[in-house]
Amino acid sequence: MTNLEFNGHLHKVSHPFISDRLTQMRDVKTPSAIFRKNLQEIATFLTYEALADIPLEARVVETPMQLSKQPCLPNLAPALVSILRAGNAMVDGALALSRNSPVGMIGLKRNEETLEPEDYFLRLPDQLNSRMTLVCDPMLATGGSLIRAIDILKQANATQIRVVCLLAAPEGVKKVLSVHQDIHIWTAALDDHLDDKGYIVPGLGDAGDRIYGT
Repeated sequence: MTNLEFNGHLHKVSHPFISDRLTQMRDVKTPSAIFRKNLQEIATFLTYEALADIPLEARVVETPMQLSKQPCLPNLAPALVSILRAGNAMVDGALALSRNSPVGMIGLKRNEETLEPEDYFLRLPDQLNSRMTLVCDPMLATGGSLIRAIDILKQANATQIRVVCLLAAPEGVKKVLSVHQDIHIWTAALDDHLDDKGYIVPGLGDAGDRIYGT
């Protein structure tokens, strides 16, 4: 399944450094410390691409030669929103670039009766209607949690929502974009499929467990 089938809303970020780090992360023998560090570094790459068109402002600076008007980032920095718990490591990588970004968190768990995701923790930055919002979640598998997170953000008046994830499954991408056609997704890899338990194949297992060694 190619990006063309997602109408240009899925962006695969390719780079030798990303590929090498991701291969290490797929290896079951890679320890949590290296897994976590690699995820943070790949998140920095993904954030670089996802925010490449952020509008710039201008300010006057005094160089050793003269006063000069130069481009700078807007005062209202993009918001970073982590889908707990695995998204926290990606936020750390995103903050390496977008250092002034406020950080929000959405905790989701599955309702065992309805099988639908429900939020158990919610803290969001202010002024989401006036700033870009970058959702951080390593694994886009079935898409249910991401859809719920985007629903919550839109209810909070976020209008410029983008997503960065380490791995994506075609089924999950298709489901998310069928519900939220205005969303763009940046990922390091589009894997083959989901297994019967909803895990990404070939994947790398449960990202949260591997990040935190649980």
